[in-house]
Amino acid sequence: MKKNDMVALATEFAPLLRQHTLMATGTTGARLQAEAGLNVERLLSGPLGGDLQIGARLSMGEVDAVVFLRDPMTAQPHEPDISALLRACDVHNVPCATNVATARFLLDDLARR
Repeated sequence: MKKNDMVALATEFAPLLRQHTLMATGTTGARLQAEAGLNVERLLSGPLGGDLQIGARLSMGEVDAVVFLRDPMTAQPHEPDISALLRACDVHNVPCATNVATARFLLDDLARR
């Protein structure tokens, strides 16, 4: 995941994000709290099952949108978990952004609602 990009994006959209319940995997959540000043529920780290925790909540209707910035040029040890999360977004019709450009579109749309 591109954590620096995630922190920059969260900082840019912090006023909007503060209006929502946020969850993130361990390290990302810690950085969003410390660097963007957001209140984030921290789940397990991705390789320890955090992506699967988010997917489970998504399947129960507890997630409205997902921003999961990933580097397509870097293999991840928990790639099957990431694929399962993205598949859950498709199955449950939950918007999912995997790059900064799409994340901006998604967050801009949420800001207009």
